[in-house]
Amino acid sequence: MPPKQAATKQKKITVLIADDQTLFREGIKDVLEDEKDLSVIGEAVDGLEAVAKAKKLKPSVILMDIKLPKMDGISATRQIRAECPDTNILILSSYEDEAHVLEAISAGANGYLSKMLPAVELIRALKTFANEGVMIPQGVMGKLLEGLRSKALSGTDSAPTALTKTEIKVLASLGTGLSNKEIAAALDCSVKTIKNHLNSIFQKLNVSNRTEAVVKGIEMGLITAEEQAAS
Repeated sequence: MPPKQAATKQKKITVLIADDQTLFREGIKDVLEDEKDLSVIGEAVDGLEAVAKAKKLKPSVILMDIKLPKMDGISATRQIRAECPDTNILILSSYEDEAHVLEAISAGANGYLSKMLPAVELIRALKTFANEGVMIPQGVMGKLLEGLRSKALSGTDSAPTALTKTEIKVLASLGTGLSNKEIAAALDCSVKTIKNHLNSIFQKLNVSNRTEAVVKGIEMGLITAEEQAAS
């Protein structure tokens, strides 16, 4: 009997780029296709096409601009999240104000990056995002927290969900962009344990990813915006 292969080949991260600027799309595509574990499988020039191609191609990640013709990126994100829940959406936009960040995350985006990001950092962010399920740089997180703070002051009343003390510590670490390995090291436990905590947190908060968990945790008073801003 022939020996079994020692390891399975890592699956490529498939990407759909949704942006109405041809030069920008082509530039991002050129950058990403130099990476052996990334593959651009489609492009969309407007929000309607982004929704249609998301359903047809089922990419791992969609790089979504906010300002799109026919249907804006926020509306497209909301529709894709409803119809393709397994597809991650990463907003890549020139808008970084708290209103746009909060609206995008509320619509279901998993992460938010600036279009001004250098190519090397975009690739690193995309790989981290695909593996960890969140990508909100500290600067953008600050804008999100400002929006959440304002929302909380306007009076959202939710009863806190019974997370354990360790789960709350894990939840407080999510918005800082730490990987599972880094959180495990900080809490002196295994990566598997962190994954188990995350699954429990997602189930208790009724969310599907890290970004939603952080937002829900702040809204429910499980962690504070100040904790995240100081991280």
